[in-house]
Amino acid sequence: MEKFLLLIREDVKKESGLSEEEFNKNIETMTRWVENLAETGNYISGEPLKPEGKYVGNEHIISDGPFIEAKEAISGYVFIRAENIDQAASIAKTCPEVIDGRIVIEVRPIIEMEKNV
Repeated sequence: MEKFLLLIREDVKKESGLSEEEFNKNIETMTRWVENLAETGNYISGEPLKPEGKYVGNEHIISDGPFIEAKEAISGYVFIRAENIDQAASIAKTCPEVIDGRIVIEVRPIIEMEKNV
């Protein structure tokens, strides 16, 4: 099995307009999806991300967040195990918020590094 990072991208302005009830419902839906990934042995870890952040270059901090000008932002991540990128993409496609069109998920394979590096 290989490891993959699922980067959750969503419209930050749209998400900030959700009611508390809608927000909690989305959290419950995503929690059930992650529990299913754990039951199938695909889940490794994952967390939601706060909206603030910084872009960092080689000499200085380029920009502070939140990135209001950006319509879409990374709002969370999930590490999973899958046989290959096609299976990882198929797993991402089962996310209920992808099915509902509220988010998109970028699937990235993890390069395995030797443990002695």
